Amino acid sequence: MTILEWISQPWPWYVAGPLIGLTVPTLLIIGNKSFGISSSMRHICAACIPGNIKFFKYDWKKEIWNLFFVAGIFLGGIVAMGLLGNDLPVSVSPALAEELKDYGITDYSGMVPNELFTWANLFTLKGFIMMVIGGFLVGFGTRYAGGCTSGHAIMGLSTLQWPSLVATCCFMAGGFLMANFILPFILNL
Repeated sequence: MTILEWISQPWPWYVAGPLIGLTVPTLLIIGNKSFGISSSMRHICAACIPGNIKFFKYDWKKEIWNLFFVAGIFLGGIVAMGLLGNDLPVSVSPALAEELKDYGITDYSGMVPNELFTWANLFTLKGFIMMVIGGFLVGFGTRYAGGCTSGHAIMGLSTLQWPSLVATCCFMAGGFLMANFILPFILNL
């Protein structure tokens, strides 16, 4: 097995989880930096939006490392798709595939189900709710919670921050409610 074949296989949780977890102490030791992705949008806006908006008036250049980090994630995804991508459909468990078939979702040839996420579906009620309203709610929730799941659940919990525990519990409860009660209703529209 070549190194490329080895890297392209799914990694077990007991390898991937600790590697992600080690990001926290590494960032703290190297430069007393906090891990989080959503703050990069604020830094981009502070750098690009001229204006007198108090929220964007800070020294964003001190956080430029975060922009390089996010750019690295983006470029890493592009490189990974170029080197490790394949044309096989996304692997979905048979139980989930059976449940999704009841909602008319059967095409797993792309990164997301084509029955839900296409330009044509954007202009349907179901597509508008899932893409536009859902995207807005994710962005609003991230801002309202003062960070995203990676920032709160990985960085905040590991540094024993009470607001991160509350936010992570709310993220999990919201995800449970969405997946089990709200999403089935939306998919039946």
